[in-house]
Amino acid sequence: MDEALLRSLTPNVLGILVRRGADFAAAEDAVQDALVEAVRAWPGDPPRDPKGWLVTVAWRRFLDATRADAARRRREDLVNEEPAPGPAAEVDDTLRLYFLCAHPSLTPSSAVALTLRAVGGLTTRQIAEAYLVPEATMAQRISRAKRTVSGARLDRPGDVATVLRVLYLVFNEGYSGDVDLAAEAIRLTRQLAAAIDHPEVAGLLALMLLHHARRATRTAADGSLVPLAEQDRARWDTDLIAEGVEILQSALARDRLGEFQAQAAIAALHADAPAAEETDWVQIVEWYDELVRLTDSPVVRLNRAVAVGEADGPRAGLAALAALDDTLPRHTAVSAYLHERDGDLATAARLYAEAARQAPNLAERDHLTRQAARLNTRRSR
Repeated sequence: MDEALLRSLTPNVLGILVRRGADFAAAEDAVQDALVEAVRAWPGDPPRDPKGWLVTVAWRRFLDATRADAARRRREDLVNEEPAPGPAAEVDDTLRLYFLCAHPSLTPSSAVALTLRAVGGLTTRQIAEAYLVPEATMAQRISRAKRTVSGARLDRPGDVATVLRVLYLVFNEGYSGDVDLAAEAIRLTRQLAAAIDHPEVAGLLALMLLHHARRATRTAADGSLVPLAEQDRARWDTDLIAEGVEILQSALARDRLGEFQAQAAIAALHADAPAAEETDWVQIVEWYDELVRLTDSPVVRLNRAVAVGEADGPRAGLAALAALDDTLPRHTAVSAYLHERDGDLATAARLYAEAARQAPNLAERDHLTRQAARLNTRRSR
């Protein structure tokens, strides 16, 4: 069973059902039923046209459900619109679905959560971690969003800012390696940039390209994480970097700064440094100051503390860190790094071990555990 194939086909099948008149909640349920049927039937009898098979089965599931409702006559008329088995048209509805899920009746945070779950393919746990909230809270938010749009026709697209936020979070989840969605997020952002002349769309595309250029060097052959300072810069994709920088410069020239442009500027400064020790940390701190002004995000402030530690010394970084909530994700790991830079190996080793226990994924946990072991070995010599 090719789970990747099923995941890639889901947005298109969902889009076809919505176009044919299904409300979003009913369409999503029908597609899920079709996916379950595919898992059962395909291993023994794989279809020649998986997409056409899914459209046919999902549409039939939708019709079965609607016939049970009160408006039987109107819904039974939809039987005539049932697509015949066979090849389905090659139409990519994914970006359209992103806009439709950003429905005006939803708050931006609910619209993002619903889109990530229904179209982006992320789990409730992954979305909750991205938003720094408990999984149960996010599950309730997604359920409320589904109820809100369940009776609405999804024919009023939402705003660009919400769609950009969704694409950004999808890219970050894919880039982390937990779910490989980074390339899909870049593809959709390219589509959006071609359709909309907006500096923040360009900023987001530049940010994605600059980060993606380093992807091959982020992990070693054994799967372990490689910190930015230790990555082989000769293996960075210079074509992606050049494209990202060009797009960013064009966006910044319009003098309508947004958070994605500021983040891309930071990524560009990292990409521009021939070696880690040549990184222009002073400029990076200045860009983080802009990001704090634009977002007031605690995660941005945490990253700024690291940059301050590089630009002005580890004690300055620790002072910036002390002003932040110590329950922030990766706060302990940052504290460990800055204490190590300051020469306090005992405290750093203890904090690395503590950060490893808090790590959100196995690769990060293993990396932090190795850092703690490395310092303990140095101390014992």
